Amino acid sequence: MAENVKELLKLHEGLAHEVYLDNENSSIVPPEVLEVMLPYWNKKAYGNPTLTHKPGWEAFETIMNCFGKISNYIGAKNLEELTFTPGETEANNLAIQAAAFLQKDKGKKIVISEIEPIYVLQVAELLSKYGFSTTKIPVNNEGFINLEKLKAAIDKETILVSMASVNNEIGTIQPIKEAVEIVKDKNSQTLFHTDASDAYGRIPLNVQNLGVDLATVSSFKIQGPRGMGALYVKDGLNLQRILEGSIGTQRLWPGIENTPLIVGFTKASELAFENFEANTTKMRTLRDKLIDGIFAELSNLRLNGPKDPKRSPDNANISILRAEGEALTIELSLSGVYVSSGSACSRRLLQPSHVLIAIGRIFEEAHGSILMKTTRYHTEADISYVLSVLPTAVNRIRGIVGSTGVH
Repeated sequence: MAENVKELLKLHEGLAHEVYLDNENSSIVPPEVLEVMLPYWNKKAYGNPTLTHKPGWEAFETIMNCFGKISNYIGAKNLEELTFTPGETEANNLAIQAAAFLQKDKGKKIVISEIEPIYVLQVAELLSKYGFSTTKIPVNNEGFINLEKLKAAIDKETILVSMASVNNEIGTIQPIKEAVEIVKDKNSQTLFHTDASDAYGRIPLNVQNLGVDLATVSSFKIQGPRGMGALYVKDGLNLQRILEGSIGTQRLWPGIENTPLIVGFTKASELAFENFEANTTKMRTLRDKLIDGIFAELSNLRLNGPKDPKRSPDNANISILRAEGEALTIELSLSGVYVSSGSACSRRLLQPSHVLIAIGRIFEEAHGSILMKTTRYHTEADISYVLSVLPTAVNRIRGIVGSTGVH
């Protein structure tokens, strides 16, 4: 395996232009975020924030400032409503497991959509071992939750609903506020969690306006460092930890806070929200150029997910028939264009995306999908370059099976 990777990397030598569009799986940390993080490794605030010395006090002050800024960006009422975690996976685990066990005496029913991220589906599956049951609500062919079926699913046994604000694969912006109102009207004791990782920094997000009890946000989804996320927990909700260890500045997640990553996450958030309208407009403009250009050059395509204004401004997910997605990612990589195929979290299992299957895509369409996400750091030249190489890559792969599909 290692030798194969070395050979593949040699084939990439001498690339003149590289465009990274795989922001679903990881992200490039921009210089301004990296620079603000560096001093916190060894020059300032490198101490444990619970200890009584200068580096500890510096760390405490730094973390409190970061709590304040990110709390403000999501509309939390106070700092205590926010918990930093090592990522969105951990935040979702904390939210769903802790909420379920908090409510276990009121019922054992959890309701999610059938297109939730893998890490939500897997937590729900884990809880079945403890006697909880999961009901999955279907979506339509654009990925929107069926609100009537959601309403019908809520009963006195329903203790938790979890629904992503924006689907991470196809960019569908769910009607979370309306869903919360439906759930609370049927059972006011039911808690509502939203994974807002793909909403944060891309669409307006205010936990108070939405009425949610819990919300997850992610650092790398906004070009912050990996290994950092946060969970909003509504004031008065007495969740308990799911991990044990020494407690620092926050009650719900044990261990010493990772000050450099928290600082990086906060800086990335500042950059996303300082010029929010301009940033999202740029993402949308580049995303539209990308989608329109691909559809202008190729036939036998399917756009997965809705169009504007109900689609996240960064998301482009397209099924390209007669061009297997994994083969296309490799072909594009050789030209310096980096995308992902199928479900970001399950593609190595060689299974079709559960999201694409849920919206009615057949096996071939699901396996032929590519996912690309634009950012405020991309340029017109980047997208033009992608459009110059992508049809050729598709043509080559389709040629192998006897059809180019190129106009």
